[in-house]
Amino acid sequence: MKNILPFTLVVFLFISCNDDDKIKEVPNTISTSTTTAVKIIPYTIIAQYPHDTASYTEGLEFYNGKLYESGGDFANSVLQLGDAKTGKIEKKNKMGTATTFAEGITILNGKLYQLTWQTHDVFVYDVKDITKVIKKFTWPYDGWGLTNNGTDLILTTGGSDLYFVNPETFAIKNTVHIHDNAGPVDSVNELEYVNGFVWGNIYETNDIIKIDPQTGAIVGKMNFDKLLDPMDRLGTRAEVFNGIAYDSTAKTFFVTGKRWPKMFEIRVN
Repeated sequence: MKNILPFTLVVFLFISCNDDDKIKEVPNTISTSTTTAVKIIPYTIIAQYPHDTASYTEGLEFYNGKLYESGGDFANSVLQLGDAKTGKIEKKNKMGTATTFAEGITILNGKLYQLTWQTHDVFVYDVKDITKVIKKFTWPYDGWGLTNNGTDLILTTGGSDLYFVNPETFAIKNTVHIHDNAGPVDSVNELEYVNGFVWGNIYETNDIIKIDPQTGAIVGKMNFDKLLDPMDRLGTRAEVFNGIAYDSTAKTFFVTGKRWPKMFEIRVN
């Protein structure tokens, strides 16, 4: 589920970091469950940037130098794009309604696909114009995370399955069960396909898992428990960690959370 928590509005001021404090190593010493044998993947935080605190982040995609973001929360749902490093929003489509809750996005063959949660609608846009839906699909399940492998769309629905879908018809081509050594793993949310693997947030945790899309096996995990300083949450409506996008040129990830004031750029070690 995508719970929306109540909040008290407080005035908030964001000051971005300077070059002296933006590099931080995260060692390979993060604890994990003794019932699983998932490798802990170390990473380095190389920078942090401003992030739109109005966005209830559900999907991120880095494409042609711009960061595309899908934010949920029913009538507040948006599809927007901007500069990842300044946080400036350049285009925004306020596409939400009382029933339409925006979810994961991906870009394939010049088209941007956007899932919705309980209405099961899938909106398709020309990536050059995110303000106009050019095609719409309806399918049987809740929409959660979305990515692609260059041929198929790959998505999750809140359970423990990866669905491989035809982008032209939205027909399911294959289903793979996500699991670790302890069994099925569900609530896999925002997705990113990188170098033959699917990376995904586990909803309501600070973990990103690395999934073998052929078998569904989780082959690695990154933990972000200490990513956002508690002081950065003061005066904001910041909620859970969610959002992962890959810059294939820099070979880095952008990660953030729902209504977080910061976006972090990381490099897998």
